[in-house]
Amino acid sequence: MADGLFKGRSAVVTGGARGIGLACAARIVAGDGRVALWDRDLQRAQRSAKELKEAIAVEVDVTDDASIDKALATTERQLAAPDILIASAGITGPNTTVVQYPIDAWRQVIDINLTGVFLCNRALAPGMVRRGWGRIVNIASVAGKEGNPNASAYSASKAGVIGLTKSLGKELATSGVLVNCVAPAVIKTELFSQMTEQHIQYMLSKIPMNRFGEVEEVAELVSWLASPLCTFSTASVFDLSGGRATY
Repeated sequence: MADGLFKGRSAVVTGGARGIGLACAARIVAGDGRVALWDRDLQRAQRSAKELKEAIAVEVDVTDDASIDKALATTERQLAAPDILIASAGITGPNTTVVQYPIDAWRQVIDINLTGVFLCNRALAPGMVRRGWGRIVNIASVAGKEGNPNASAYSASKAGVIGLTKSLGKELATSGVLVNCVAPAVIKTELFSQMTEQHIQYMLSKIPMNRFGEVEEVAELVSWLASPLCTFSTASVFDLSGGRATY
């Protein structure tokens, strides 16, 4: 993707301190954009922002609308009003059956992975609409399309992100703000530490290319969806699954 693609643009990346979020932020910076790394781990976000240079770190709890409002005000004051939102913050939750799934863990996964995406979309979309241009890219998962066994909360939360994206994308279709989501298969990130080895091997067995994806591969697709090159796609789901996706 050409340098200068994001010149004059600013982005918010949730979960931007590491993993997919950080790779997406790096891709935007490489295109001459500026980025606010929103993350609950402020120290890690500060280190990542320092490495990226054209970035700031903002502490946020994506499950708390007041925290999001504060983070947005900080971003507008220190960086700019955001043109782009990449909603990447998420957790996997425990690997266990539905009937054994801890209720508190279920609520935590839904709060972060789905309600957090809703709250961030809800908070940033109005400003983009007022300015007549914006790009929102939500990170879903192939698990949200197929449902992984022993990962019910994660699968349900990502299915919710897909539905939310389709709803908001249609609502804003004539506003200049495009809303899409990416549904990766398993990507090599620190989230592996939250999964059992048995679950990791199960997910690998479902990928015809017989490998896990890389964060940079996700970032390339996300950066196109977040750029001015994307003009006629909204309310859509883009697979990145090494051949796993079935519909």
